[in-house]
Amino acid sequence: MPPLEAIRYSRGSLQILDQLLLPQQRRYEGVGSVRQAWEAIRAMKVRGAPAIALVGCLSLAVELQAGAGGPGLAALVAFVRDALSFLVTARPTAVNMARAARDLADAAAREAEREGATEEAVRERVICYAEDMLEKDLKDNRSIGDLGAQHLLERAAPKGGKVTVLTHCNTGALATAGYGTALGVIRSLHNLGRLELAFCTETRPYNQGARLTAFELVYEQIPATLIADSMAAAAMAHRGVSESGQQIIIEERPGQELTDVNGVRIAAPGIGVWNPAFDVTPHDLITGGIITELGVFAPKELRAALSTTIS
Repeated sequence: MPPLEAIRYSRGSLQILDQLLLPQQRRYEGVGSVRQAWEAIRAMKVRGAPAIALVGCLSLAVELQAGAGGPGLAALVAFVRDALSFLVTARPTAVNMARAARDLADAAAREAEREGATEEAVRERVICYAEDMLEKDLKDNRSIGDLGAQHLLERAAPKGGKVTVLTHCNTGALATAGYGTALGVIRSLHNLGRLELAFCTETRPYNQGARLTAFELVYEQIPATLIADSMAAAAMAHRGVSESGQQIIIEERPGQELTDVNGVRIAAPGIGVWNPAFDVTPHDLITGGIITELGVFAPKELRAALSTTIS
């Protein structure tokens, strides 16, 4: 099975997977300009800080390859800087785009200051810089995945065996150049044969977990189960993510309550579901006290207080 790609690029051509349509449709659309990239980022057709920076910078590379900018070195450098500044405004909190904009604009300016500099050389410098970003991100993600998997196994399963992992939002191939960061760790665990199960939270209100992470996990046939955002602690207590108190029996509700809204499926087809009716906070995590009609008590004091009242 080919790896899942959120970004498809070759010199002069850029396509993105429209993530607003997932998981119901898988459709790539062309991005031929900085303006189109801005609109796609703003609408969240592409999301995830690494992917936003890549799409932004590669859209500029596509424009430059087509001859945009100039004439003259000063006009070309100004065009590059203005285009990058504009891209940052699409999602101002996406720090990767802001950092890439600063570094790429500086690289263009330095190239233009070189003795014998030409417009062609500046264009090539910017295009190659953006292309190198794509390659580096994929390489870094694989390293993150492998190092993270090794770290988890050393601490959670030092004697061998498999681990169960919980992930939130979408930090996978759809948010990066490929493979992913936190979800890349899960991929590496799966590739090593050391993953028992991955829990993914739905991640309201955009449902990146239910729509996107679940889609990635099903696509690569990684064992996974979808849970509600508020059920992370319950999964840790009752489903093997970590050990905790397990004495209270919790009702399990139909999976459709989590995967569907008003009869419309929002979660990726094929994903497993665990839908407990409520969560339970372990008593040792309650530090402020439990408020009752009798007063406020620390957990260890509550049983004695209730016993005294009942007797």
